[in-house]
Amino acid sequence: MIEIKHLRKEFDDETIPLKDINVTINNGDVISIIGPSGTGKSTLLRCINMLCEPTSGSIIVDGQDITKRGCNLNEVRKKMGMVFQSFNLFGHLTVIENIMNPQITLLGRSRQEAYDKAMYLLDSVGLSSKVFSYPDELSGGQQQRIAIARTLAMDPDIILFDEPTSALDPSMIGEVQSVIKVLAKSGRTMMIVTHEMDFARKISNRIFFMYDGTIYEEGSPKDIFEHPKREKTRRFIQRLSTLSYRIDSTDFDMESISEELQKYGEKLLIEAERLTKLTLALEEICINNIAAESDNPDILVKVEYSEKLDVLTMIIKYNGNTFDIKEAKSSKVFLSLLEEPTTTYQQKDLVDDKEGFSHQIEMNFKWQEEQK
Repeated sequence: MIEIKHLRKEFDDETIPLKDINVTINNGDVISIIGPSGTGKSTLLRCINMLCEPTSGSIIVDGQDITKRGCNLNEVRKKMGMVFQSFNLFGHLTVIENIMNPQITLLGRSRQEAYDKAMYLLDSVGLSSKVFSYPDELSGGQQQRIAIARTLAMDPDIILFDEPTSALDPSMIGEVQSVIKVLAKSGRTMMIVTHEMDFARKISNRIFFMYDGTIYEEGSPKDIFEHPKREKTRRFIQRLSTLSYRIDSTDFDMESISEELQKYGEKLLIEAERLTKLTLALEEICINNIAAESDNPDILVKVEYSEKLDVLTMIIKYNGNTFDIKEAKSSKVFLSLLEEPTTTYQQKDLVDDKEGFSHQIEMNFKWQEEQK
């Protein structure tokens, strides 16, 4: 168990990433730490591992206050492993040496014991074929899995993950998350700083939402993602699940929308193909038709994703002449998209709309069952 009491961290430049942290972490908890950038998430992990010395307060691990003078931090760190976003592998050592050496140096294991442990873990993360490779011969996802295996080789009771997928290409995120999901079932205590909300929801039994150097709200994944109690948590969750765009010019920047949609999809693990279809529909309807028919277009676009239903939705509200999808002169690609069974749409006129629009188009993009 970890007890954190009145933890505060100030840096020399007078920034205060942690103001007053008070929380108890139980054995076996899997906790995801979420929140805007710069709110102290990584600093909290680094203080728990004493890689960053707190300014005040206490951190009690299994009854021992590790912030007190005289505490044997090396012994504490044997119980506590940390996985960084930058992998931190030794480039001049092979994969097997990266995993063996800490065991020999810090735990006093024989070379054979360290080798056997390393091989077992490499097999468990699916990289037993890379034993004699060097880090620069591996992909980012493979390097991170090696870093996780190296941490596990030390038999920690607690594992701290500091944004373990943030440095990876989107195609590699899933392979690392799969390894962490298996670990989450092992009974170890885990704390994970992450921006991947779908991942956090599925893997954790507790969520910490950090804001302005404090744990602003905590609860179960359902509490935080579906029923947040406090205003800043609600706003953060709302921004995660919804994107909004206002189109009021024919020169609207579609490229920036496409980039933002891609990042949105990466965070929520939405397939690139489905996002591409939505982007095509948005450009065809809004830019090539509604905006093109008006000198002063007035369009509001909202994109939402329902994890429960696995449906990606685009709602387009606009003023001006009615745009009929069926009768529009659209590209063959867009018209074929409308005929797909995974794409549905409806159009309607609005009366007393709160946002002041007179027409609405809603499109839903499902994923093909056979590809799930």
